[in-house]
Amino acid sequence: QVRLVESGGGSVQAGGSLRLSCQASGDTYSIKCTGWFRQAPGKEREGVATIDRNGSPSYADSVKGRFTISQDNAKNTLTLQMNSLKPEDTAIYYCAATTWWWSGCARNVHDYNAWGQGTQVTVSS
Repeated sequence: QVRLVESGGGSVQAGGSLRLSCQASGDTYSIKCTGWFRQAPGKEREGVATIDRNGSPSYADSVKGRFTISQDNAKNTLTLQMNSLKPEDTAIYYCAATTWWWSGCARNVHDYNAWGQGTQVTVSS
């Protein structure tokens, strides 16, 4: 079993930056992919960025060039650096991981079986 705890988030003005962190514990050796997802009010949860064990990232088009996902496998931490934030980035952000061997590390919520509690990110115009 994998447990995930997010930290960071908060409120910032448009154009600002925030950094999210996620600490994994438990059976971390079994993690194949990790990633960040977000859910805005009234919208479905969507994939923001994912990364595999080799460090290969995948980004949603809406955040390419602004967000950077990174991981420290030795410390079992995942980070999302968010720059040039826009009001449309406002959402609850979730850290996720999958231990399913068949997962291709896509930005699909159904491919992940471990989730953090979420952290609020609010960007004002």
